Order: sequence, then C-alpha cells, then structure tokens
Amino acid sequence: MREYKVVVLDSGGVGISALTQFASMRDLYIKNGQGFILVYSLVNQQSFQDIKPMRDQIIRVKRYESVPVILVGNKVDQEGEREVSCGEGQALAEDWGCPFLETSAKSKTTVDELFTEIV
Repeated sequence: MREYKVVVLDSGGVGISALTQFASMRDLYIKNGQGFILVYSLVNQQSFQDIKPMRDQIIRVKRYESVPVILVGNKVDQEGEREVSCGEGQALAEDWGCPFLETSAKSKTTVDELFTEIV
C-alpha cells in the first residue's frame, strides 16, 4: 500500500488564520503535499473567491500546473443558505481541469468519495 501526503486547504474556518498569517508554513505544507483538496463554503461567496489564489499559490510553489487537486464545495446540508451554485463550482473545476464534489462534513455526505478520488 502506498502512502500519500494530501493537503486540505480551506478558505475559511478553524486554522485558516494561522495559515494566512504564516505564509512560509503554508508554502511548506504545499511543497510537501502530493495532492490538494481545496474547500470552500457553499454558503459563503467570498470563500469561493478566496479559493482561487490558493490554487495559484500551489502552482507557484510546486512549479507546475498538473498538481492533483480536487475542488470541494462544503456545507451542502445548508442548501437553503447557498450562495455558490453547483454550476459555479463545476465551471471552475472544468477551468482548472480537476474533479469537483459537493460535500457536507457535518452529515458526511460524499466525504468518503472525496478521499477516494484524491488517491
């Protein structure tokens, strides 16, 4: 069995302030990562916008564009509060040439599929 280093980068929530504040730490995580899960909140349009520079940073640090990435819209369990459409996520993933999933960490919707997809 092979081991992989997968980095989950979230555009908001717990831990993001430390990664934002210490760019060198974020670069180190990216440098050592072999696959990346970029997560934004479906109920926060700004988090969707914030995810784009994260991918740019991955490409800058890794120095090539064909890095394994999955784009993930989280909080599908809060459908009534949605600010980012499924189509917006799909369009961005298509532009980046990567898989796209919508999940709910709270209800565990498609979480297993997410980690299966990245490896």
